[in-house]
Order: sequence, then structure tokens, then C-alpha cells
Amino acid sequence: MSRKCEVCGKGQTSGNMVSHSNRHSRRKWNANIQTVRVSENGGVRKANVCTSCLRSGKVNRAI
Repeated sequence: MSRKCEVCGKGQTSGNMVSHSNRHSRRKWNANIQTVRVSENGGVRKANVCTSCLRSGKVNRAI
């Protein structure tokens, strides 16, 4: 499964993990991607969508 939202394109971001002694090592933050059933063009399909798109109503969920 791709870790990218099909609606807004939000995906994985990277940065540094900083310890108490200020040593830096690389880390990553994953977007909260959920697989949901979406109603589109009169049909139903599964889509990978981030939770911020679900909460804002950018996606029509199938029941």
C-alpha cells in the first residue's frame, strides 16, 4: 500500500531525531493513511485517504 493520500497527496516526511545530547539521526513521519470505501461515478471503490481529508469531508464514503 502506498503511504500517500489519493486526495491531497500527503505522504511521508523526513527530519531529524534529536537526543538530549543534541545528536542527530534521521527519522520519518508517516501520514495517517486509511483504506476506505469511496463512492465515485455511481460506483464504489477502495481508496487510500488521510484522516484529515476524511474529517474535512473531501471524500464521499460508501455505506
